[in-house]
Amino acid sequence: MRIQLLPDQLISQIAAGEVVERPAAALKELLENSLDAGSTDIQVMLMQGGVKQLRVADNGAGVAKDDLELALTRHATSKIASLEDLEAVASLGFRGEALASIASISRTQISSRATDSKHAWRISAEGSDLSALEPAALDAGTVVDVSDLYFNTPARRKFLKTEGTEFGHCEEAFNRIALSRPDVAFMLQHNGRALSRLTVSAPEQRFSAVLGAEFSAESFAVEESAAGLRLWGMAAKPTFNRNSRDTQYVYVNGRFVRDKLIAHAIRQAYQDVLHHDRHPAFVLFLELDPNLVDVNVHPSKTEVRFRDGQAIHRFIFHALHKSLATPTGASNAVSAGHAGYNPFAIPETVTANYPSFQSQMNLSAQPRPDFYQTLFGGANSAPTDNSPTHVSGFNGSELQQEYALGFAVAQIHGVYILAQNSLGLVVVDMHAAHERIMYERLKTALDAKSVPMQPLLIAVSFNADRLEVATVQESLNSNDNTMQQLGFDIAVLSPTTLAVRAVPTMLQDADAVTLARDVLRDLREYGASRALTERRNELLGTMACHAAVRANRQLAIPEMNALLRDMEATERSGQCNHGRPTWFQVSMVDLDKMFMRGK
Repeated sequence: MRIQLLPDQLISQIAAGEVVERPAAALKELLENSLDAGSTDIQVMLMQGGVKQLRVADNGAGVAKDDLELALTRHATSKIASLEDLEAVASLGFRGEALASIASISRTQISSRATDSKHAWRISAEGSDLSALEPAALDAGTVVDVSDLYFNTPARRKFLKTEGTEFGHCEEAFNRIALSRPDVAFMLQHNGRALSRLTVSAPEQRFSAVLGAEFSAESFAVEESAAGLRLWGMAAKPTFNRNSRDTQYVYVNGRFVRDKLIAHAIRQAYQDVLHHDRHPAFVLFLELDPNLVDVNVHPSKTEVRFRDGQAIHRFIFHALHKSLATPTGASNAVSAGHAGYNPFAIPETVTANYPSFQSQMNLSAQPRPDFYQTLFGGANSAPTDNSPTHVSGFNGSELQQEYALGFAVAQIHGVYILAQNSLGLVVVDMHAAHERIMYERLKTALDAKSVPMQPLLIAVSFNADRLEVATVQESLNSNDNTMQQLGFDIAVLSPTTLAVRAVPTMLQDADAVTLARDVLRDLREYGASRALTERRNELLGTMACHAAVRANRQLAIPEMNALLRDMEATERSGQCNHGRPTWFQVSMVDLDKMFMRGK
């Protein structure tokens, strides 16, 4: 087979596959061009999620008449001219690919008036065909109008999601840019309706306008500089944690990036104050010499490489760690050098309010013989004398049979269950154990396609973002309603409101809104088919976590024993869904050693 040169049109369409994977990617490129042009007011108008039309108008420096045709030519740019420029890129765009790639798969029209020009000019492109230049009516700046995206690449268009989903991604791209430039006014319109108007404001006000007042109220300012590096922005308190990474924005020299090194440094800073399955929220800006970072890693320009990654990691970690460690009540703290200070004393305020549980504790671990039969209706009733778990009683006690995990004695701090069996002491992490039980039950029910649904007496409505609404709509319109398979009935009340009408019966005590949000997040991130196949266990694990008994929940002795019996009847109950142990056995021999008995 002979080697041949590819046509320019095909080369551009191949490049478009990397640069313009969906309308949101095209919008990002156009917004970055507007910012590079020095715009202070940018207006975005979309139709049908950006597929039918994507229009960006700005008041920037504009493009000269003689450069308009070059603007739609591959590898033509005004932002770099040499290797030295590439190694110290200060602009958001620099590759000269975006407009050419967009034009190769759409009907594109550019109208622009340069600052020093008396008239505006327009050029159009349909695929590889460029029109002649013609006069246009425009006061200042540039208007890029992209219509019928992927009209000449129908295979790629088939991969697009619903209008609501595509618009949700466009809105996220818009928000990322808007967060980075509070000194620029933005407007977003979809299908003729204005959805966002952001005026020039202080960074904190912009963060609040985009991410909500709650984020601002629960966040602290970050400001640290050292050795030519600066980290600033806002990070949420550990108490304002999230179940996903949907509120994490990192910018390097004003460019939104996804960088594993930075993500790891931030995660490490929060490690001691945040549960491992929760995620912090933040908007952080890292500023450094452009020569110290390479932004020419991928056509999407969201990946970077640092010349000294370790130094960057240390700086970010220490800056955030320092901010998180700043005490909020330092004025009330007791200094170690204070007269009369005793590091081992229990404060009077604690002893005055701490109830004496020991004096009230019922140490009886023997429930009524028919308790489990009544509680479970025979499902997990006490085993007979012929059961494999039956052993002799406790050293002559009246209890004639024992279970592997024994019987509950007490609860520690609402977290651990203490139980006794013939071997000694059993310590159970009640949340981890209950999570495994619910997880296995959900797996069994889903495999049998019989996840029972519990209608709510009163439907619970909540404000939802557009991607959540689009996910519900996709599920309702599909042949195999994914939400229904999982035991949910969720309705769309408005473009920004969802209502939970029913939840899985096993999860009826969970917070309906939080549960629904978590499930929708998994469905929208991985798609319904993947969520129920390769991501099935992760999805069910999320649901099980909501159903599991929470820490600090006080359980009665019968409730603790019921949990122990369920553990004995559940496969793999020795570990939780994340692989951590759910219980430990401490033998009488080990206890005797601890107290040096017999020595």
